[in-house]
Amino acid sequence: MSNSSDTSATLEQRDDYRWLTSPAAEPWLSSMRDSQLPLTAQVAALRRELSPERTHLVLELTALRDRAQAKFTYAGTMFFTARGLEQATDEIVAAYKARRFHGRDVIFDLCAGIGGDLLALAAAGETTAFDRDPIMAILATANGRACVDRRTTVNPPPICHALDVEQLGEQPDFAECSAWHIDPDRRSTGRRTTRVDLHEPATGAIDRLLARNPHAAIKLSPAAQLPDDWPERAELEWISRGRECRQLVAWFGKLAHDTDRRRATVLGDGTMPPRSILGTVELAPPRIAPIGRYLFEPDAAVLAADLGPALAAEQSLAGISTGIAYWTGDAPLVDPALACFEVLEVLPFRVKPLASLLRARNIGQLEIKKRGVALDPAELRRQLRLKGDDSATLLLAPIAKRVTAVLARRVSQD
Repeated sequence: MSNSSDTSATLEQRDDYRWLTSPAAEPWLSSMRDSQLPLTAQVAALRRELSPERTHLVLELTALRDRAQAKFTYAGTMFFTARGLEQATDEIVAAYKARRFHGRDVIFDLCAGIGGDLLALAAAGETTAFDRDPIMAILATANGRACVDRRTTVNPPPICHALDVEQLGEQPDFAECSAWHIDPDRRSTGRRTTRVDLHEPATGAIDRLLARNPHAAIKLSPAAQLPDDWPERAELEWISRGRECRQLVAWFGKLAHDTDRRRATVLGDGTMPPRSILGTVELAPPRIAPIGRYLFEPDAAVLAADLGPALAAEQSLAGISTGIAYWTGDAPLVDPALACFEVLEVLPFRVKPLASLLRARNIGQLEIKKRGVALDPAELRRQLRLKGDDSATLLLAPIAKRVTAVLARRVSQD
C-alpha cells in the first residue's frame, strides 16, 4: 500500500471504521454476505438500524471482500478500502518477499496500507507497522488480528500506528530494528507516477531512513525511475505472478543477496519454488535465426528487468528478429519464465489468407499476441470472423521489415 496522503479523516470517520472492524458490525456483515435480496432491499434493511455512512461501509466491504478472494485466503474476514485493496501486495508475493526477513527479531513495516505485506512479515518476525492515514492504521491492525491468529506462529498480531514515517525515522527504535519494509505512495500528486522522487515519502526521505537503518526492502512500480545511485547500492528484483510483473523491490543492507546483478523472479500459485533469473544488462542480445518448431515468450518480470538476453543464453535460444522478445528453438522447454508455443504455420500477415487458414483449421478461439506491430487485436479478431471448435495462438512480429504471422499452440507448463 502506501503512506497515504489522506490524513484528514474526521473523528466521526475514524469512529465508523473502528465500528466496522469491531464485533458490533459482524451481524450486519454476515447478513449482507448471505443475503439474496436486491440491492435496494439490502440498503433499506441496513438503513433501518444504521447511519448512511455505516450502511455504505457495510455494503462496500461486502463487495470488496468478494474481489479480494484473488489476493487473500482470509479475504472474507479482512477489511479494505477500494484503493487499499488495489494497492495491497497479494499474499503469495508478500510471503515470497517475507522469506528474506526470517530470523529478524524486530521488523518495521512502513506505509503499511491495509496490511498486505504486513501479514506475511508478521509470520517472519515480530512486526510493528506504521501509516500516517489513521483509517489505514485501523484496518491494518484489524487485518493483523483477523489473519495472524489463524496461523501457527509465535509472533503476536501486529499493530499499525498512525504515524508519519519521517517522524518515525527520528526515533531510536527505528535505528535498532532488524530490518524494515516500505511501500511509498505512487499517487501523492493525485496521479500515479513512476518517478521515485515524486513518491511520498520521496527519495530524500527514504535515503534519510536508509542512513539511520540500512537493512531495507523498498516496494516500487516495475517501471520505477530510480535514483542514479540505487542500482549500485541495492539488489534490484522484479517479481511477477500470473504473467504480470507486480513490483520491483530494491533490497538494501543485509537483505540484499547480490548487488552486482539484478534478478527477475516468477511466482506461481505458491506450491512450486520461485524461478529466478540473475544477470546484468551488459549481455549481447541473442543471435537471430529462422523460426524453428517452437516459439518462446519471456515472462513480464524478465522483460522489466532487461534480463531477456540472460534467459535466452541460459536456455540456448535464438531471436527471430532484432529487438523483438520472441525466441525460437527446436525443442519444447518447461520453464516458468517462458511461455512455450508449438509452431503450426508461418505466413506473411494478411487478413484474408489468415482468415482462410483459421477456417480450414476449425479455429474459433484465438489468443492474439504481438510485438513491434501497431495493430488492435480486438479489431483483427472482428475481421477474422472466427468460427470453429478448436483454439490456437497467433503471434505477430516484424521479420525482415515485414509483419509475419505465426499460428501456434500454447504448450502447457505442467
